[in-house]
Amino acid sequence: MITLSSSRKQLVFYLIVLFLSPFPYSSADPDSLQDFCVADLKSSSSGNGFPCKSSSEVTSDDFFFDGLVKEGNTTNAFGASVTPGNVLGFPGVHTLGISMNRVDLAPGGLNPPHVHPRSTESGIVIEGKVLVGFVTTGNVYYSRVLSGGEMFVVPKGLVHFQMNVGEGKALIFTAFNSELPGVVVLPLTLFGSKPSVPADVLTKAFQVDEDVVNGIKSKFGF
Repeated sequence: MITLSSSRKQLVFYLIVLFLSPFPYSSADPDSLQDFCVADLKSSSSGNGFPCKSSSEVTSDDFFFDGLVKEGNTTNAFGASVTPGNVLGFPGVHTLGISMNRVDLAPGGLNPPHVHPRSTESGIVIEGKVLVGFVTTGNVYYSRVLSGGEMFVVPKGLVHFQMNVGEGKALIFTAFNSELPGVVVLPLTLFGSKPSVPADVLTKAFQVDEDVVNGIKSKFGF
C-alpha cells in the first residue's frame, strides 16, 4: 500500500483547494477561447448563450455600438430611463464578459432598487448630482452623493439604486463584468409580475393591509 508523507498530503490538499476554488480575478462570464465570438442573434439562444456568427459574416458593425448616444425617455413613474448596451443589442461583446448601460434621470428621478444577479456594477456620474446606495446581505446600507466625474461600485447581487438629488438632469454610465448581467427590479418584480405574487404573501411580507398592496399594484397597471 502506498502512503503519502505529511508534506505531500499538504501539497495534495492545497492543490485540491486551488483547483476547486473560484479564481478571484475571473470575470462573471467564462473566458473566450478565441479572438471573438460575435453573437448570432438570429439563432435561438442555446445552452448558456448564443452561437457564434460565421467569421465570413462578421463585419466592423458588430464591434461598434451607438445605442448609448441618445438620451432616454424619462417621462414615466420613476423619472428614469436605462438604455442597455449588452449582447442583445451589441453582439460584439459576446463571450468578452463586458457590457454597459446608460442611465438618464429626470430631476427627482429614481433608478429603483434592483439587483444584477450575474454581475458586479461600476459606474461614473457624467452629469448631475446622484445619490447612489446599496444594501449588503447583512442589512448594512452604504451610500454617497456623487457629482460629475465620480465613480461607484456595487458588488454582485446586492440591492442598489441611483436617485437624482440635483436640480437638473443626471446622466450615469455603468459597466458590468458580464455580457448580460440581468436585472431584477424589486417593485416591478413584487408588484407587477405575471401571474401576480399572491396578495397574502405581500401583506405578510410588508406587514400592510391588502388595500395597500392592491393600491401599489394599480400603479403598475395591475
